[in-house]
Amino acid sequence: MGSLSVTLCAGAALAALLTPAAHAADAADAGDGGGVSVSPATPAPGTDITLRAADCAGKAAVATSAAFVSDVRLALVSTDGTLVGSGRVRSTATAGAHEVKVHCGADRRTGTLTVAGRTPPSARPAAPASPVAPVDAGGGGTARLTTATDDDGRTTGPGTAHTVTGLLLAGAAAVAVALRGARRRSGTE
Repeated sequence: MGSLSVTLCAGAALAALLTPAAHAADAADAGDGGGVSVSPATPAPGTDITLRAADCAGKAAVATSAAFVSDVRLALVSTDGTLVGSGRVRSTATAGAHEVKVHCGADRRTGTLTVAGRTPPSARPAAPASPVAPVDAGGGGTARLTTATDDDGRTTGPGTAHTVTGLLLAGAAAVAVALRGARRRSGTE
């Protein structure tokens, strides 16, 4: 067996060993009640969450809670009967424990979601007053190419060379339009 195959097999074995432990840790951290676990265990209002319901009879379920923005649809993702779904905690959810009900077929499971308290505005990091990495905007980033700088370093508008070039291009376009119109009238086109 090549070294790549051995590495892949070892990685798969390690993942298989750690996966049940991770789900058990989620359930223990979330205050698992009746086979329903929530991750992260203590989300803040407005946070995305993942729900797991173990040993459901069906291939789909619906989880409801007053703390959710909307009902969470759970679907079968593995052969062990665990249903998984993602949802969001309401931004107006109050801190504390909220009941989560999962309806999977005729079965009913319940769990608890503990919403964390809000962070006071004074404890949040201050947002920068201006963009951290502003982009060159206007003309697709060509704004700096359309301005000229005088000897004092001041930005000035288009110079004489720009004006003459623009007039020459406009004149050439006008001549082309006039010639095409003349050809159409004479019927040579």
